Amino acid sequence: MLAGSIQISGETLSSAEVKDICDSLRTHSVRLLSLRGCQVSDRDFGRVGRHVAECQSLAQLNLNLGVVATLARVQQLADALAANRSIHSLFLHGSPLTDSGLAVLSPALSLHPSLISLDLGDCVLGDEAISLICGLLPPDGAKSGLKELTLSANPAITLKGWARLVIAVSHSSQLRVLNLDYNPLGDHIAGMLAVAVASSRTLEVVDLEGTGLTNQSAQIFLDMVQNYPTSMRSLILAENNISLELQQQISDLLSEGEEEEDHENEEQEDGETEKDIWVSQNHQASPTILMSTGLEDSLLAETEM
Repeated sequence: MLAGSIQISGETLSSAEVKDICDSLRTHSVRLLSLRGCQVSDRDFGRVGRHVAECQSLAQLNLNLGVVATLARVQQLADALAANRSIHSLFLHGSPLTDSGLAVLSPALSLHPSLISLDLGDCVLGDEAISLICGLLPPDGAKSGLKELTLSANPAITLKGWARLVIAVSHSSQLRVLNLDYNPLGDHIAGMLAVAVASSRTLEVVDLEGTGLTNQSAQIFLDMVQNYPTSMRSLILAENNISLELQQQISDLLSEGEEEEDHENEEQEDGETEKDIWVSQNHQASPTILMSTGLEDSLLAETEM
């Protein structure tokens, strides 16, 4: 039987409904479990966690908008992730984890064998959390790490913390999508991030919407895409003090680069050399790099292939 999905949003779940969810997890018939913004008792949350730990089919777990609201629940989720082997995407956006909660969760995240997409947006994180997150972005030659990371709307992180993250990103061999929107980054961090993007072989989407940037940052990114080959396909600069002309110039250059790469890949024959094989596989993967809301399915499909 093909695994299905359970998607519930903004409801108060009864014990009977939670039992049905647990039964589906127990029979390994759930691929996506989303309880976004749902109210559930502590007892029932613990029941779900125990079955998540044992479920072999679960690939995506969405607990956005306050479902993981206490440190006790963070510990239960950590225990579930420590035992689980199948989850590829974990979404905790809008959960008040704080640095203390992420410290509890971090060992399970770092040791999980399948996790490639993580959303920690609006989780009240600070610099201590950034140190832990950097451990999920292993340098070249290390184990596989995250391919998508969302840290939107965590304004307590200081410039020192963001600088540390950018250094980790510049050495990450896996990261493709980085969402930093609605954080007060400013031009200084954006300039550092441009260097990281230029050095990355994989980073394709960077979301910097509403991050306090000016034309100074945009000019740096423009110079980068004009003069240096990068993997970047999308740079989101909306809601910043950046001229529309500069934004359009960057967008046009990125589009031109994507069209040239697609044309080159179309001309390559399968299996000629090891390099040809790698480029071909990368081309197959690249259309999966969409916005954060759609990436989970594509990354899962790619991993399963």
